[in-house]
Amino acid sequence: MTGQNQRELLVVTGMSGAGRSTVGNALEDLGWYVVDNLPPQMLDPIANLFTMAETPLPRLAVMLDVRGGEFFTDVQTHLSQLRSRDINIQVIYLEASDAALVKRFESVRRPHPLQGNGTILDGITEERVRLLSIRESADAVIDTSDLNIHQLSNRIAESFSVAQTNQLQVTVMSFGFKYGLPTDADLVADMRFLPNPFWQESLRPFTGEDNQVSEFVLTQDGAEEFITNYLAALKPVLRGYVNENKRYATIAIGCTGGKHRSVAMTRRIAGELAKLENVSVHVKHRDLGKE
Repeated sequence: MTGQNQRELLVVTGMSGAGRSTVGNALEDLGWYVVDNLPPQMLDPIANLFTMAETPLPRLAVMLDVRGGEFFTDVQTHLSQLRSRDINIQVIYLEASDAALVKRFESVRRPHPLQGNGTILDGITEERVRLLSIRESADAVIDTSDLNIHQLSNRIAESFSVAQTNQLQVTVMSFGFKYGLPTDADLVADMRFLPNPFWQESLRPFTGEDNQVSEFVLTQDGAEEFITNYLAALKPVLRGYVNENKRYATIAIGCTGGKHRSVAMTRRIAGELAKLENVSVHVKHRDLGKE
């Protein structure tokens, strides 16, 4: 996807309380040089140093957030300028639900940086408005609502280790529609067109990870047709992601509860995608175990 000598710059931004400190620590452990709370106006100078160095520099990760005050308002302009240079720049946006963010701020007894005289939720709402354009243009969105610090660190290690640098990182995620759509999904598929194993008394206690459920789901009328056509549709999309230098993608596959159909189909789709060249596939079952 990129030349081995191309400089790598990772910009980590997103909602306050969504886990930037955890991500920064995880990146440092992976050998990245991490700069925290850098004003966006300093992105260009630091990139100049980065590209002019005669000896190879560590991969650089810059953490940006609204603590920069008025300096933060120009971040999109500076990111656009950097994308036009010979730098492999990736923007990672950290997301979390309102409930998760409020709980985190309350647990550390700190105000939200934008709440002023209002509530924590007021600050969160204002921050979402300010960051909307950055979120929409980010290369990857990571929802940390249900991740503890260890799970988030592992997610970062899977995506940003040296071994994974030149591969498209694809997460295939099962989920239950009744628990809400994954906010970090790039593509969503609905398995509710297949018969539900939940209504089979002998299958109800098991999950899509069990052979008897997987066989039931994948042998239903329309299942193989879906797999064939969906994979055919995904291949040009993934090629396009590579051509556009998008390095991370999340494919979400849902059913009612995220226990049977979506899990079985996620495993099958992930197995087929893993056969593609320059694609690294990770499987996640978001809602498995909630029922």
